[in-house]
Amino acid sequence: MHNMKVDFSKSEQGLVPAIIQDATTKNVLMLGYMNEAALVKTQETKKVTFFSRSKKRLWTKGEESGNFLNLVDIKIDCDNDTLLVSVLPEGPTCHTGSDTCWSEQNTSNFGFLSQLEDVIEQRRTTSDASKSYVASLFQKGINKIAQKVGEEAIETVIEAKDDNDELFLYESADLLFHYLILLQAKGFTLKDIEAELKKRHK
Repeated sequence: MHNMKVDFSKSEQGLVPAIIQDATTKNVLMLGYMNEAALVKTQETKKVTFFSRSKKRLWTKGEESGNFLNLVDIKIDCDNDTLLVSVLPEGPTCHTGSDTCWSEQNTSNFGFLSQLEDVIEQRRTTSDASKSYVASLFQKGINKIAQKVGEEAIETVIEAKDDNDELFLYESADLLFHYLILLQAKGFTLKDIEAELKKRHK
């Protein structure tokens, strides 16, 4: 982090863009600009500091609101003129009170698994049980769903002891799929599991 050769000469004001990213969720929180002094202060204080183009001075995010951006890491791009600043935010990042400057919630996204959770929710609430496997499981109730998770877990364990990787992955996918259904049947999502794991992480 400290050996970066940042090229501040490309803008007349000696500024480079600094993309602010949550270290945990990987969501982009805001975009600011740093000059050399702002970068040095950020590294020294571990609180993200920008050069404010409107105030025409160094500005530590949170100096008035208390919503500091605690520095985790800084990376520089291939042209040495854009910073990717990884942070742990205190409170909302945007001055509007939003988590991000794009009016998004700064919550975890598990990529395709989050999409799959949405599909399960959709099938549960709108699909005909005679046409949707997921809807039929929800209709049969918690005992059936829990039983399916147990069956898929046993099949996964059996395949784990064997040498067929393809079958192991197939059963693992079945287990995870049915587990996501069980979570929703109990009123939870992967975000709740993430929160529980975070509590345990020392």
